[in-house]
Amino acid sequence: MLTKTEVITTDALIIGAGPVGLFAVFELGLLDMKCHLIDILDKVGGQCAELYPEKPIYDIPGIPYITGAGLTDALMEQIKPFHPTFHLGEMVETVEKIGDPKFRVTTDRGQVFEAKVIVIAAGGGSFQPKRPPIPGIEAYESKSVYYAVRQMEAFRGKRLLIAGGGDSALDWTLNLAPLASHLTLLHRRQEFRAAPDSVNKMMKLVGEGKIDFVVGQVTALEGADGQVSKAIVKTNDGSNFEIACDAILPFFGLTMKLGPVANWGVKLNDNLIPVDTEKFESNIAGIFAVGDINTYPGKLKLILSGFHEVALMSQKAHRYIYPDKRLVFQYTTSSTSLQKKLGVS
Repeated sequence: MLTKTEVITTDALIIGAGPVGLFAVFELGLLDMKCHLIDILDKVGGQCAELYPEKPIYDIPGIPYITGAGLTDALMEQIKPFHPTFHLGEMVETVEKIGDPKFRVTTDRGQVFEAKVIVIAAGGGSFQPKRPPIPGIEAYESKSVYYAVRQMEAFRGKRLLIAGGGDSALDWTLNLAPLASHLTLLHRRQEFRAAPDSVNKMMKLVGEGKIDFVVGQVTALEGADGQVSKAIVKTNDGSNFEIACDAILPFFGLTMKLGPVANWGVKLNDNLIPVDTEKFESNIAGIFAVGDINTYPGKLKLILSGFHEVALMSQKAHRYIYPDKRLVFQYTTSSTSLQKKLGVS
């Protein structure tokens, strides 16, 4: 039963704590706007932290190589001077307009916020891995069945079964093969949906006897107390055999759920929020959308695009927060006032 809690007031409420939501704290903070962030995940970083914390990212300007976890850590360090408040493991359920602009937001935990502007940085909405149709798999989840790799070292010396035929399955097969005592890649057919280079590298490991590749599907699991010991696999010819394993990593893609966003009154186009390219505002004044959740002509779903969108969004947000205050554009390289805010003056 939800209990009534004290209303939290803030300048800006950011929905989504992925890289773009985190950088929004920085851009808004430079302009003296205080932020609270809400994310359905139990940690910051969004898809970067949830899906590929140790997978390399190569297209962040000025950073030749960084992992999803590394980017998240760097952004958290960058926004420290602005002291944002995070509300993790919560989902926004209702958004009500109570001013011009001012909004009352309620989460599934009963927490109530009042903010002058809302920044939706929710990626593709709330997401969850597609669960394989294996009876009783829930009992093994988070104990020996994992839908994401958070720490590669956790799989060192283990017998691994990776299921799937896309980029995630192939990437983790290549990354975990050197750590596992034995690794089997299982896919329901010979053809893959992954990058050809990854497939070639995987087949080379198979040819060298370093990993196994099996065509088939898992139909049952055996084990006790959440620890899997073997998977029962049905091959395409109808025969069954067992694969001994200590951990299973199914990569069957994600189910993206827009969630309650559809009920907030924001205009949607194919589950995305149409915005202009001047201020990245939705059809509701004071509600902005940045990152993968928005759409506009020429949109590219890149982290760096989201960073650009946040910078322009913050200019318009400032006019709502400080309607009587003239905004003077400044550079962090030369502005002593901005450097003071960042603690580097």
